[in-house]
Amino acid sequence: MTGLVLKAQRQLRKIDNSKIFQGIVIAVILLSALLIGAKTHNLSSNAIAILLFMDVVVTVFFAVEISIRFLACPEKKIFFKNGWNIFDTVIVVGSLVPSGGSGVLLARLLRVFRVLRLVSMVPELRLLINALLKAIPRMGYIALLMFVIFYIYAAIGSMYFSPINEVLWGDVSISMLTLFRVATFEDWTDVMYETMAVHPLSWIYYLTFIFLTAFIFLNMMVGTVLEVMSQEHELFRAEQHGESGDGGEPASRAQIDKLEKELAEIKALLLAKK
Repeated sequence: MTGLVLKAQRQLRKIDNSKIFQGIVIAVILLSALLIGAKTHNLSSNAIAILLFMDVVVTVFFAVEISIRFLACPEKKIFFKNGWNIFDTVIVVGSLVPSGGSGVLLARLLRVFRVLRLVSMVPELRLLINALLKAIPRMGYIALLMFVIFYIYAAIGSMYFSPINEVLWGDVSISMLTLFRVATFEDWTDVMYETMAVHPLSWIYYLTFIFLTAFIFLNMMVGTVLEVMSQEHELFRAEQHGESGDGGEPASRAQIDKLEKELAEIKALLLAKK
């Protein structure tokens, strides 16, 4: 009996690792996305019936697919240690919720989120998301510093420009919203020229703010994401070659350091013999 279970598990693992099966899953995910978009149009009753039938077929396929992945995993605990597996399971199980009654909104939302399963199926997309998630803690400090700059400039703008335009500079919170408009270059020159009519040197206020936020802090954000993404790419390449990390560093770097150390020891031995 155990032999049959192991044999079935191997077959399921073979199916799960098959590129054809993965391609079919990606195609069904794209079909699911098209079905979601099609439902937003005004269609005839026959077309709506066809879409509902196809939606049921897609939901059943996803349930079968996640079951194959779960049964193909040798240890079930390992399956749920992967965040992407948990995400896929929640989306698939949520899609099984009937679309009628009180759960209609939840069911519709989860069906929309089925499109995100494309991220879990494509390794390159997972790499981008993982890099973004790992960069968030570092970006948090930059965002905190940006908030401080926003707050200081908002307080200054509220004090000096409030008499000019109460709508844009009435208080600190409204001023911060106006500064966000300036930072995104949304008709910011209209705001500047309005205050320059009363305070001719107010252009210094806007230019220094844009220089700090749009140029310095934004580039710091981009640099942080690129740094983490570079590390993730190196780890991904190491995993593709069957290497493993050491001490939290990328595996390729660890192996290079080890080889350099061994070469240095060999060189020292050769010099000692001479």
